[in-house]
Amino acid sequence: MRLILGSASPRRAELLAQIGVEPFAVRPADIDETPHAGEYPRPYCQRLAREKALAVEAEEGDIVLAADTIVAIGRRILGKPADEDEARDFLRRLSGRRHRVVTAVALRAGDKVTEKETVTILRMKQLTTADIDAYIATGEWRGKAGGYGIQGYAARFIPWINGSYTGVVGLPLTETAQLLESAGYSLEVS
Repeated sequence: MRLILGSASPRRAELLAQIGVEPFAVRPADIDETPHAGEYPRPYCQRLAREKALAVEAEEGDIVLAADTIVAIGRRILGKPADEDEARDFLRRLSGRRHRVVTAVALRAGDKVTEKETVTILRMKQLTTADIDAYIATGEWRGKAGGYGIQGYAARFIPWINGSYTGVVGLPLTETAQLLESAGYSLEVS
């Protein structure tokens, strides 16, 4: 049984390595990630993970693992910022507030897709303009939902978290391991 990771995220591959999983191949899915009109954050994230799992090319007997992570303030979805201005806007919106990070994981084995997701609540400290400028200068905001990555420099901005840390990074490992094992993928350490 071969595992295909349907993600371009190096963080997801690194997280899988933490639990001893090395994908046979990495094949990022090419899907439209535009939210549907009126779509709420959690169903949106679940839809994207499922669509990514279905879009990845795989041979019979392969399993495909795909995921999506979003940051949400209320019903507002903060995806990956397009540029520095949008990243600054996201950080200003998150400053001093609680927000949710939703990560959905989808596993396709044959025609069957199984899914799990985590919803983690975090609080970001009140950010100064200097804080935001310093973070933007790191470049870490690129390719990160909500414009920040908890595993890097922005860790100093998050005084409180309730939920899955690895889910915030991009792949909730407990839930992912459960999906893999339920599909018959061995996670035994040799």
